[in-house]
Amino acid sequence: MIRIANAPCSWGVLEFDLAGETVDYKQFLDELVETGYVGTELGDWGYMPTDPETLGAELRKRNVELVGAFVPMALADPAAHEAGIRVGERTGKLMAAAGFPQALVVLADDNGTVPARTGNAGRVTPDLALDADGWRHTTDAAALFARRVRDACGLQTVFHHHCAGYVETPAEIENLLASTPEDALGLVLDMGHYRFAGGYPEAALRLFGDRIRHIHYKDCSAQLAQRSRTDGWDYFTSVGNGVFCELGSGTVDFAAITAELTRREYDGWIVVEQDVLPGMGSPKATAGRNRAFLRSLGL
Repeated sequence: MIRIANAPCSWGVLEFDLAGETVDYKQFLDELVETGYVGTELGDWGYMPTDPETLGAELRKRNVELVGAFVPMALADPAAHEAGIRVGERTGKLMAAAGFPQALVVLADDNGTVPARTGNAGRVTPDLALDADGWRHTTDAAALFARRVRDACGLQTVFHHHCAGYVETPAEIENLLASTPEDALGLVLDMGHYRFAGGYPEAALRLFGDRIRHIHYKDCSAQLAQRSRTDGWDYFTSVGNGVFCELGSGTVDFAAITAELTRREYDGWIVVEQDVLPGMGSPKATAGRNRAFLRSLGL
């Protein structure tokens, strides 16, 4: 069964250290429910309660399920690994103790911190890729992270490819999956990031198959992606200009993707993520329109 969630990033609560006001978690959860979603991701550590009893109570009284939590780690830097893994363990333990043992820990690179990758998001060239040592550190860390999290709390880890990080392009995703154990690490397929990075999500469903264990529905504006390339925008400028547009107004073929997920009998969550910077637009109105679009697809 496919169920539909949204995430704090759609309300401007991003993992990056950005200026600007966002709504508090109670308003976020209320607006999430009011716009028709039944699940959420955790958001930044400390945005929602870090006491498991309180967190579980706040979610259950709204009939909202916690489906996962995003944990960035500088995978290519061995000095950052132990601290990153401890954050993953802490996050997984919180979700499990709050009563959500099926939630996923969503591992990603420490996106937006390497100037060359941030400045060239959506148009990465081979000279910006990791070298052999960087790839070895990255894949070893991802595998170790997944195993340690599983041992600590029983939760599974999925990897989130992401623009402005070292695992962005279809080839980089393929390399990561080929070099990590299938039993330990799954993939989050994020439609918007995959498209902005130059790939076609419909092809990714076939290419990565059963490694895909979580889905993010995010759209990508072809016009703004092209302007990003032409004008040399960095990642944050692209996001601020709306490269991740409302569902159905961009270039991602959600009808075809939904049909393929149905054909494959995908049993899991689709999380709507429309990254906005703090203070951009009306997140609740956008979330409502995105939910209406998904209903038009039968979701």
